[in-house]
Amino acid sequence: MNWILASLIMFVSSVFLYVLVRKAALLQIPTEIVNLAFLGLPIFLYSTLAIQNHANLSIRPSHLLFILGLTLIGSYIPNVTSLKSIKYAPNPGYSLIISKSYVVFTTLVAILLFHSVLTLQATIAIVIIVVFSFLIAQGKNNTQNKLVRPIWLPLSLVSFFGWGLLSIGTKYAFSIGITIYQRLIYLSIFVTTFMLIEARTKKIKFSHVRPSDYLLLLAIGVSSAMFNYFATLALDLAPNIGYVNAINASSISAVTIASALIFKDDLSISKMIGILGVTGGLLLLILK
Repeated sequence: MNWILASLIMFVSSVFLYVLVRKAALLQIPTEIVNLAFLGLPIFLYSTLAIQNHANLSIRPSHLLFILGLTLIGSYIPNVTSLKSIKYAPNPGYSLIISKSYVVFTTLVAILLFHSVLTLQATIAIVIIVVFSFLIAQGKNNTQNKLVRPIWLPLSLVSFFGWGLLSIGTKYAFSIGITIYQRLIYLSIFVTTFMLIEARTKKIKFSHVRPSDYLLLLAIGVSSAMFNYFATLALDLAPNIGYVNAINASSISAVTIASALIFKDDLSISKMIGILGVTGGLLLLILK
């Protein structure tokens, strides 16, 4: 499998995943429980694949410690700060576009650390995707929100660097001998442990989940597993990790369209222009 195919499967999985997460939010399933399905259920699928492929899960203590650090810095903390930034921002889209723009950061760092390739065509495509993503993220300012605080910007920057470091750290992990299955399984175990501690601290009651919601949570877990598996595979295969992150960021266009069709969300002219621009950038990136 090449990096483009892996990235496109990641793209489709991302759309399904975030539409399902939006549905869970509308059903008022506690965020902590959704996150556990998002992060915890994939462990079983990763383990099944590892067994089928006779993958070696024995890992050096130093590699395990590296994954633990990557979990904290690149997964758990950025997710926490992203949720808080969205809460405090005058417009949730402002927070989202800043944190998701780590594609630029990772593209440049990949050149310095991994001597990755960056063509002129890819550079133009990445710039187009980032710029037009801003139009998609635009919306009405929530000026009446009493929770708006200036700290939303620093929090979104923490997510920006955290998710960027997760991508860079994943690429580095492969270079020191950590396998895809080791990275997926152990990172998922660590982050799920953190989420369980958080849920216990907040006294989240799992009995609040209705029996009819379990199928939705299972679908979220499967979509998350596919997204993370193919994203990780693409990061390993791509000539520059920024290419994969750009395709990931461009999935916001498909999510926007799906949300408008399924949930009747706003689809303004500026969002349509943004979607067309992001689509054009995506095609420019993957077509030669």
